Amino acid sequence: MANIKSQMKRNRQNEKRRLHNRVYRGSARTFVGKARLAINGGDPEAAQAAVQQAISVLDKAAEKGVIHKNNAARRKSRLMKRLATLAK
Repeated sequence: MANIKSQMKRNRQNEKRRLHNRVYRGSARTFVGKARLAINGGDPEAAQAAVQQAISVLDKAAEKGVIHKNNAARRKSRLMKRLATLAK
């Protein structure tokens, strides 16, 4: 445990930020998982809607700095690639 005032404050800030970031990271995982399930389900319209929702959540997480913008772009790209195979 820190006994330096500035480090104690830094620990409080880090904990607050961790809890805040956890919400965005968790929802990103949830919606990406739902999109994958929808793609595997075989219904193109439901899959398209789920992928659009996942993309929106990934963009929000990247905008907040929870995940890196390239990480979000990579995940979106992979989802779109899977969705394209369903359309064929």
